[in-house]
Formats: sequence, C-alpha cells, structure tokens
Amino acid sequence: MNSVKKNFMYNTAYQILILIIPLVTAPYLSRVIGAEGIGIYSYTYSIAYYFGLFILLGLNNYGNRKIAQVKDNKEKLSKEFLSIYLMQVMMSIIVIGIYGIYITLNNYTYKIIQVIQIVYLISVALDINWLFFGLEKFKITVTRNFLIKILTFICIFIFVKNEQDLWVYTLIMSLSYLISQCCLFPFLKKIIQPVKVTFKDVIKHIKPNLILFIPAISVSVYKVMDKIMLGSMTNMTTVGFYENAEKIINIPTTIITALGTVMLPRVSNLVSNGKEEEAKRYTDISMKFMMFLAIPFTLGIMAVIENLAPIYFGEDFALTGTFAKYLSLTLPFVSWANVIRTQYLLPKEKDKLYIVSIISGAVINLVFNLILIKQYQGMGAIISTIMAEFTVMIIQTVYVINKMNIKQYFKETVFFLIKGLIMYFLVISLESWIENIIILIILQVISGVLIYTILNYKYIYSLIKDFNPIKLDKRKVVKE
Repeated sequence: MNSVKKNFMYNTAYQILILIIPLVTAPYLSRVIGAEGIGIYSYTYSIAYYFGLFILLGLNNYGNRKIAQVKDNKEKLSKEFLSIYLMQVMMSIIVIGIYGIYITLNNYTYKIIQVIQIVYLISVALDINWLFFGLEKFKITVTRNFLIKILTFICIFIFVKNEQDLWVYTLIMSLSYLISQCCLFPFLKKIIQPVKVTFKDVIKHIKPNLILFIPAISVSVYKVMDKIMLGSMTNMTTVGFYENAEKIINIPTTIITALGTVMLPRVSNLVSNGKEEEAKRYTDISMKFMMFLAIPFTLGIMAVIENLAPIYFGEDFALTGTFAKYLSLTLPFVSWANVIRTQYLLPKEKDKLYIVSIISGAVINLVFNLILIKQYQGMGAIISTIMAEFTVMIIQTVYVINKMNIKQYFKETVFFLIKGLIMYFLVISLESWIENIIILIILQVISGVLIYTILNYKYIYSLIKDFNPIKLDKRKVVKE
C-alpha cells in the first residue's frame, strides 16, 4: 500500500502546480492585461467551467471512490474505469455541443475568448485524474504537470505583451490543461486491460454519479458563480480584483484539498475492508493537522495581505488585499468540513447528508449574493461565501457529532486559535515600529512563522519525530 505521507506530498505538489502559474504570473498579467482583462478571462473561464461540471458530473469523488474500492482486482478495475470513462465521453459530446450553441447565440464583445475556452472543455473530456487518485498514484500526476507548468510559465512571458494579447493568454492556459490531460493516457497500458463493457455497465454509473454531481454543482455556486454574478451585476474590473484575491486564498486551500484527496481513497478502502478503527485514527490525526494549518494561514493572510497586494499586483489592486483578507475567514470552515466529508461521509457513502449540506450552502450563497452584490459588490460576494462555508460546516458537524470526536476536535482547534491570535497581534504590532512596507512584510512573515512554531513546539516535534503528519499508529494524539 502506498505511503499516505508520500501521497499527501505528491498531491500537495500537484495541486500547487495547478495554481502556481496564475499565482507567479499574476503580478505580470495585472500590469500587462489589467484588471479588466483578468476579469474577462475569469468570467469566460467560469462559464466554461460550469459546462465542464456537466461533463465530469460527480466523478472527482465518485470515480476516485469507485476505483479505490476495486483497485486490488485488475479485471474489475478495468471494467469500472472503461464503463465510467465511456459515460464521461458521452457527456462530453453533448455538453460541448451545447456550449457551441451558447457562444453562437450570445453577442458579447469577447466572443473570441469564449471560443478559445472550448479547448479547455476538451481537456475536461480527457480528464482521467480520478483514476490515478483512486489508485493512489499521485507521483504520475505531479511529474507530468511539472514540465507542462514550466512551459506554460515561459510561454506567458514570451507571448503575452499587452492588453490585445488576452486571447493569447487564454489559449496558452487552455492548451496547458489539454496537454496535461493527454500526458496521462500512455500510462493506461500498464494499468487497464481490454475487457468487454456493455451499455448496461455504462448507464449503471449515471444515477450514483448524478447524486454526487449535486454537491459539485452546488459548491460551484459559491466557488464560481460569484464571479459570474459579479461580472453580470457589476463590472469586469471588480471580477479582476476578486479573481486575484482568490488566487491568494487558493494557496492554503490547495493544501487542504490535497489531504482530502489523498485520504478519500485510503479511508474508503479501509471502510470497505471493515477496518473502522484504523479509519477513525486516520480521521482524528488528520483533523488536528488540518486545523493546525488552517488557523495560521487565516490569521497570517489577514495580517499582511492589505500591505502586500498593492506591491504584488500593482497599486491599482489595493482592493484585492481587502477582498483576500476577509475571504481568508473561510479557511477554517473549509478545512473542518473537508475532513468530515472525505474521511466520514464519502467513504461511508453518506452521500445524501453531504448533498443536503452543500445545497444548503449554495442556497445561502445565491440568495445573499442577489441581495448584497448590488449594494456592496465584491464584499457582498465575500460575505455570502463566508456564510455559505459556515453553513456547510455546521450541518455536517451536527450530523456526525455523536459519530466522530467533535469535542476533541473543537478543543484542539481552540488551542491553535489562541496561539494563532497571539501570533497575529504580535505580528501586526510591528506596523507601529517599521515604516518601510517591504521590510515590514518580510519581518511579519518571518516572525509569524517563528512565533507560531514556538507556541506549538510539542505538536511540531511529534510531527518531525514521526516524519508523518497523518501517521497511523495506536498512540494518543499529543496533548497541548
């Protein structure tokens, strides 16, 4: 069985590589194509992303889980993969056709950008990451992504020179997604064997996949719909500010997502084999590790981002710092809910509860977006997102309160929060002593890391000693 530690590291690297190009290139693009150009790309990509959701449906969770359950039997694995992927191909043909009709009928001035996003949709049609995640083969996805992302990085700086090159930037990004997916197919020869698949085998996956599609589309309401609604109700410049704020928040969110993606197949496999106690120990250790990370990420971003954003993105992007500061409040809620979802609800196939929580969050977000965006624009969307993530966390927590060690998790989180607040107030106190903004930010980051590390030295020592934040053993979690 693959090492959870290695898979966590590989998947963290994979998720970060997905984000690293827009993050590293953001200062350059902000100055070259401007906030409006970034907004147009974000708006058209968000619409294409919505169409892409209807291609994958709930495969990111369903495919991952299904493959994990049969990975020890090559014949069953091959049949499940082929039948699931044929369903994905069928949906691709339908969805891309509908998207073509959509862009033909609308009269937007940036139609060429929407046409280029078809390349992105083709990449979604070829997406088989769920197979490799289910098999816990994370190294494959990381290695092929690394070279592609480096090439993308180089192409952006070579070919994108001014506002008129927005279409070039869109094409580069779309092709990077497409090439990334194509690079996975050669590995199928060693994993999948030819087996007979009937139409019945294909359609049997539709219903359970649609069930997990409901939370996927619901999550998109407060992950993607915000930008579509901002673009429709305000302007593309505001979308550009919001997009850059999300790039900052996506860094810690990526690490959270990485752990959840790794733990879903592992816990699903343990549960399917009746190893409930082992699965529970994984969950206990994972929750503490997640909250250990989420608290300092949130408070650290809040402490420095308003000074950092104008330097990083340009003076015109000061509002991005304010957006990111408050958007960071979602991180603890996302972290907490991610553990419950990927290590209890989905492995135990409690899909209905998961769906109820996500739909509730989506409804909260949509309703408050309609009320708040018109008056408060970007801040209205942020308030709605915070409320949505909090709602999802509360509903899932109430359901598992007697099935998981919620009191222990809450107590550990409070310990980390107290130490995080001590770090936060000490860090922001430096503002009254240091006038140079760049020096201030550097010292704030360094001192923040040192203070939080010292305050949590016992827990950090246990991580270093075991060299595995989610090591499975029978020891009790180190007490604060």
